[in-house]
Amino acid sequence: MPIYKDFKTISQLFQIITRDFGAGKERPLLKHKVNDRWRDYKYDEVYKDTENLALGLVSLGVKRGDRVAIIAENRPEWLYSDMAILGIGCVDVPLYPISTSETIGFIMNNSESVGIIVSNKFQLNKVLKIRNECRSLRFIIIMNNEDKGKEGDVYSFSEIQDKGIEYKKDHSRYFTDSCKLNQENDLCTIIYTSGTTGEPKGVMLTHKNICTNIKGAHELFDINENDVFLSFLPLCHIFERMGGYYTAFSCGGTIAYAESIEKISNNMEDIKPTIVTAVPRLFERMYSKIKRNVESMPEKKQKIFNWGVEIGKEYQIAKKSGSPVPIFLALKHKLAEKLVFHKLKEKTGGRIRFFISGGAALSRELGLFFEAVGILVIEGYGLTESSPVISINRCNDYKFGTVGKPLPGVEIKIAKDGEILAYGPNIMQGYYKNRKETEESIKDGWLHTGDIGVFDAEGFLIITDRKKHLFKTSGGKYIAPTPIENMFLASKYIDQFILIGDRRMFVSALIVPDYEALKEYADANRIHYNSVEELVELKQIYELLDKELDQFQKKLANFERVRKFAILEKPFTIEGGELTPSLKVKRKFIEERYKDLIEDMYRGLEG
Repeated sequence: MPIYKDFKTISQLFQIITRDFGAGKERPLLKHKVNDRWRDYKYDEVYKDTENLALGLVSLGVKRGDRVAIIAENRPEWLYSDMAILGIGCVDVPLYPISTSETIGFIMNNSESVGIIVSNKFQLNKVLKIRNECRSLRFIIIMNNEDKGKEGDVYSFSEIQDKGIEYKKDHSRYFTDSCKLNQENDLCTIIYTSGTTGEPKGVMLTHKNICTNIKGAHELFDINENDVFLSFLPLCHIFERMGGYYTAFSCGGTIAYAESIEKISNNMEDIKPTIVTAVPRLFERMYSKIKRNVESMPEKKQKIFNWGVEIGKEYQIAKKSGSPVPIFLALKHKLAEKLVFHKLKEKTGGRIRFFISGGAALSRELGLFFEAVGILVIEGYGLTESSPVISINRCNDYKFGTVGKPLPGVEIKIAKDGEILAYGPNIMQGYYKNRKETEESIKDGWLHTGDIGVFDAEGFLIITDRKKHLFKTSGGKYIAPTPIENMFLASKYIDQFILIGDRRMFVSALIVPDYEALKEYADANRIHYNSVEELVELKQIYELLDKELDQFQKKLANFERVRKFAILEKPFTIEGGELTPSLKVKRKFIEERYKDLIEDMYRGLEG
């Protein structure tokens, strides 16, 4: 769908949308839960609060080109901070709320940020811990006014906005004029990639980089002011920032901030979103919960559910064939909709048009399941370095197991070694103050993604794995772990799964089970246990998972099959360091943490 009005910079977009959708309109731009109640934030209110903050920053001496960091959970003040910083010609530096003091210190110094906006006392304390080590830091602003404390260079959000109100008395057009001064090739943001190894690298993205991605999304998707987006991925991540924030904003839609991934189910029922940007982890959780609920039903209801899913799959195949759907199948599908699909859709609020999945590979089986029950999951692919979208499936042209076709304006080619290369107006300017890494990543304008992939006969891009994730067994066989891991995740007893085997005689695995499913199995089979720790040590549980693996890996080549595995008693988490903030697995970290357990699986079995 064509964009609402053309724009060259994010600050120009902000001026256009808040002006045209603000005056006299009741529909909110934002929804956020405050004291257990959803509060609406209208377009004109958002503009006013943003302008006041921007002018307050100017009154502190912040000037064009300065870097200002943000570390906060998703909330309206994140948007105010972002648009205020960009509006006065500065560059924002978003940080993950889970960042440690050491990481914050590194990023503040590397980016030479003059200030940082934090959400609460917890984040403030992390900054205060390293404040004296931050060479350029001049001020700290805290969103929660009551958490300010007595530090001299710490200001509350409202204090800065009050300064802005005073500043505006003598500079009434400053913010508007400043927004107009921004150019499309100006630096917009420096996003530090969390990475699975090494120090963070600052990805430099211009207004043009991001704006071309937003416009590409509009070319492919029919999104408009009637859409409601539920935002739960971190706004500091470019996927959510471009897809769930800027793109939603650019069509005059409404953005609701979810409370957390744990509460997203309740939030969907409250908000009734039409579009949600997500990661595969959400769909894995949804699928596991659905399966558990079905298995607790009487046998008759289980049969109805399974019948409905099979009818849904047949119907989708018939629908894509190009021929009319047989009448009898259409009637059965209508019945399945009433008996099965309707109830599942209600759990997402009942208005979902489609989900967009990114950040990691989505299992083909999951895509097919949700499609069968009438919930479309569109998978795309990209990197922070590409603002982020490189390719994406379309609502009327998609194929599960692929990441779609190139975004308009983006070129993709496959290098001789299988690496995916991308070229276009969305490719970053480079890594901040890191010429060596920049030259390794961008050659002749082509971004070397580090991912291995191929195009199928119809032009859909298939990601095989990360280049650095490929490993070779001691027998000389190359293995791409991700597709195999995704296959095992279809088991209702498996929650997380990591393949091990680099330079080993055979493949093994670390398994995080679905603890609830294991408890139900144990209770149903009268297996006694006192704790989760005790449960995962039981011989019956090992045998159960062994049998599951055998069922799933029949189609694998002998050298790809898992011969031994260890069951873990706690899941991989962001807080534990095993996952990045975008929920990608830190393989090397996990292998190091569980090296003794891994060695036990191979002890005495390798030469």
